[in-house]
Amino acid sequence: MSAAISSDAARVLSATESLCPVCLQRIDAERVAESDAVYLRKTCPMHGHFKTVIWRGLDTYENWGKGCRTHARPPVCGSEVERGCPFDCGLCPDHRQHTCCVVLDVTERCNLACSVCFASAGSTAAKSDPTADEIVGWCRSLIELGGPFNIHLSGGEPTVRRDLPEIIRRIRTLGYTYIQLNTNGLRLATDRDYALELKAAGLTCVLLQFDGVTDDVYQSIRGRALLDLKKKAIANCSDHELGVVLVPTLVPGLNTGQIGDILREAVRNAPAVRAVHFQPVSYFGRYPSGRTDDDRITFPELIRLIEEQTSGMFRAEQFYPASGENPYCSFHGKFWLDAEKRVTAAPRPQVSSCCGPAVDSAPQSSLVQLSMPKTFQEESVRRAQRFVAQHWSYPSEPECAEANGAGAIDISSFDKFLADKKTSFCISGMAFQDAWNVDLERLRECFLHVLSPQLKLVPLCAYNLTGVSGETLYRCSTGAARWTGALV
Repeated sequence: MSAAISSDAARVLSATESLCPVCLQRIDAERVAESDAVYLRKTCPMHGHFKTVIWRGLDTYENWGKGCRTHARPPVCGSEVERGCPFDCGLCPDHRQHTCCVVLDVTERCNLACSVCFASAGSTAAKSDPTADEIVGWCRSLIELGGPFNIHLSGGEPTVRRDLPEIIRRIRTLGYTYIQLNTNGLRLATDRDYALELKAAGLTCVLLQFDGVTDDVYQSIRGRALLDLKKKAIANCSDHELGVVLVPTLVPGLNTGQIGDILREAVRNAPAVRAVHFQPVSYFGRYPSGRTDDDRITFPELIRLIEEQTSGMFRAEQFYPASGENPYCSFHGKFWLDAEKRVTAAPRPQVSSCCGPAVDSAPQSSLVQLSMPKTFQEESVRRAQRFVAQHWSYPSEPECAEANGAGAIDISSFDKFLADKKTSFCISGMAFQDAWNVDLERLRECFLHVLSPQLKLVPLCAYNLTGVSGETLYRCSTGAARWTGALV
């Protein structure tokens, strides 16, 4: 460990490894406590010292992850360990988690030019889209890698493809039961029957960019006023009973004051809107550098803003960490909405996933006092997949709360059942890593993977990682690919 890393008075909590944000070489790092925050601190022999905030709220940090180190190693590894993490993704035998969801980039084209974009979509001359046959072939290969998994269709903007419904239909025939679409919603808004076409093809859920409730937010992040189109996309999905998850990219000082308004908009549009999945901005792709700690929002801050801006409709103690992936990667809370849109918290699960709880309930506990089981095998990943399929899909009938749990429905009387009918509503957050805050321990426990053109499974954060000059490890963007594992 470099002496420079430990030179000041900060309290070292633990050691890990990271990357230099300039040269993307692996370097030693430490998690250190300073005042009320936790930082990732590291030194590159060539490019100097770096320190990035990863958690604000020291009293919650260590207890948040306690008991959550639960692993399900990949049943099939597509590459060998040669250079070590994160250079051997495929997945390599050192990876600690089975795949839950696979992202398929079906196009590099996009009909927006957002200032925030993982893929830098549309910023350079796009390659030809992969054919439908190629994409279906990818899905056949995924079965050999341990699938079928949950499928996430992304890009670019997938709806610019005219054959997207055909692709969804063909993937379903291979045995994939859950397919979600990442979209800006423009086509869903302007083509009223498109949601019906996608649902008929077998699409399960739409993940809709939804950054705020005023057009100035969209003008800043997406480059144009989009609020009316977002609302129209939700309405069209609702008309055709296609489930929607709102996905806000949170940029401090820009839309973090609208967290409560976003949640109220989601509740108003339930049950079509099934969840809100917050994503604090990370600095990669088209947004790689020039940022300070003031440009970051951490989980404790986000969870407290949820409580404050909803006047306690959703409370901090109702959210808990992941156990399928690294607990510092995501949080989740599950709730029930009655016919009047009144909110009741569901019982706290014993096991949760990146996108939601997976199994039995346990007593509620605070943000600080957390306890998770230590055993977590492949079946728990499968439970996570099923949970997402159940709770992010449009409900075909009123959903019942967990048997004998808080908010459970008494079906001894049909009138009572009708009076108490409830639908689920979920709130989650995912903290993607960039070259400044990437922690290789977290990366090795990721179970959200991208399928590369070489048919290798790569953790999403590794795939999108971008250095200060635009260099990437796996995704070719504004800079040159820097090693043979990169997309070229």
